[in-house]
Amino acid sequence: MIETENLCKRFDEFLAVDRVCMRVEPGQVLALLGPNGAGKTTTVRMLTSVLRPTSGWARVAGFDVVQQPSRVRASVGVLTEQHGLYERMPAEDYLSFFGEMYGLDASTRRQHIGKLLEDFGLIEFSRRRIGEYSKGMRQKLALARALLHDPPVLLLDEPTSAMDPESARLVRDSIHALRSAKRAILICTHNLAEAEELADQIAIIRRGRIIIQGTPIDLKRRLLGPAEYEVQLAVEIDGRKPRVPPAVDLTYLGARSLRYHTDQPERVNPLLLQTLFEQDLPVVSLQEVPRSLEQVYLQAMNATANGQVLDA
Repeated sequence: MIETENLCKRFDEFLAVDRVCMRVEPGQVLALLGPNGAGKTTTVRMLTSVLRPTSGWARVAGFDVVQQPSRVRASVGVLTEQHGLYERMPAEDYLSFFGEMYGLDASTRRQHIGKLLEDFGLIEFSRRRIGEYSKGMRQKLALARALLHDPPVLLLDEPTSAMDPESARLVRDSIHALRSAKRAILICTHNLAEAEELADQIAIIRRGRIIIQGTPIDLKRRLLGPAEYEVQLAVEIDGRKPRVPPAVDLTYLGARSLRYHTDQPERVNPLLLQTLFEQDLPVVSLQEVPRSLEQVYLQAMNATANGQVLDA
């Protein structure tokens, strides 16, 4: 649904996007992460045929962004950081105007608009001018506009910025509901917890180049090493070091707990439980020690800042 190959954009002497390669399959959500000025927004503008690539190519919903710009624009729903809302219009009229531009007939427009306003909690404010909306309400209205024509590709730039926690939760739940076998979603966000919750794939971009990409689990393994697990015991160890399988690398030993690294949890964890049981050390719980996407992001940024080339 989204495919790019060596996509580049140069403004005079400044290379804003440098050989970006990505692929988002139907049913997938990809989060594009990076600092301000890394090239995220420029990439999205090329994917919507707003900017013409300097070199390389991109296809969205099967259409070439240079050769078929009208087909591309009809196939995407876009939420930009600057929404460009028409503040003197009531929300309902605003959505109807865009629905007409998308070629929706009057009956379909009414149906889609009513459902979207209801879903985003805006139905009671549908006749209020947009200029009277709060920042969070404007964000939800801009997202409703992006969804109005039920596009197969969604490009969302900071979808929950300026929202209170309740509204942000509503939008994240909506994005979950929008996942389908026929739709691909690309999210640009600084909210790393949000990215980890929503995305199947993560791509980190720095100075116009994607430095690493993969699933959240894969990136944690590649950048942070083997997972760490913690076992809580029902009895105290009394200072004795319990016998553990050879593949268990103990990192901590407490009175009623131990931690260890392993890159083979499917094989090692059941074996460890059996070994502890044989030593009359009953286990209360065994769980992976949480590792956040923030740790992955900072590790990737630090590594590239120090000249290390990651295996993207």
